[in-house]
Amino acid sequence: MKKTTFFVCAMLIATVVMGGDEKYYQKMGETLSGFSTCSSVEDFQNLANKFQVIANVEKEEWLPLYYQAHCYVMISFMEDLSAEEKDGYLDKAYSLIESMEKLAPNEAEVQVMKALYYTGSLVVNPPQRAMGTTPLIHAAIAKTLALEPNNPRAIFLRISNEMGTASYFGEDTSAFCAQAKDLLQNWDSYELKSPIHPNWGKEDVEGIVARCDK
Repeated sequence: MKKTTFFVCAMLIATVVMGGDEKYYQKMGETLSGFSTCSSVEDFQNLANKFQVIANVEKEEWLPLYYQAHCYVMISFMEDLSAEEKDGYLDKAYSLIESMEKLAPNEAEVQVMKALYYTGSLVVNPPQRAMGTTPLIHAAIAKTLALEPNNPRAIFLRISNEMGTASYFGEDTSAFCAQAKDLLQNWDSYELKSPIHPNWGKEDVEGIVARCDK
């Protein structure tokens, strides 16, 4: 997944005041902008550390934990790490996801992150993990869509995983191309709950559509 998919417009976020907590939103906005320049394990680890500092102060907020987990999952997709190293970062992500579920049990985006976590775990070793992990991915996506049927990140992960499975077995993927095009066309109609809520995935969908059109 491209690091650019996680870029958030920091200028917009940093100026937003919601719920009277200007400092929190401003700090989150400034930190979120760091996703646009992350390209290495060290970059993502440093960014995760910054979100941890916010989480330590804002103990009732789940979003700092979300983005910290996001950093660790992104590290797991990096090819220059061993499977053991990737699993180590994924373990850190899962611990954060468990904390998020306690804080926000009915938040759809928490389940999206769980689905992304399981996807990362699958990618570490597909032959050995597909049978056990694929149902967990599907369950997390299904729970997301039960909470929020139009969540674009859940739909993207569903398309991406199902498309990958079909491609692996040499099956026709044209139906998933049509779904990706429809998702991309309607992506911007999804209304964020706040400017610091998750907004990633669009460029990944654009990538799927571009590959489909070749």
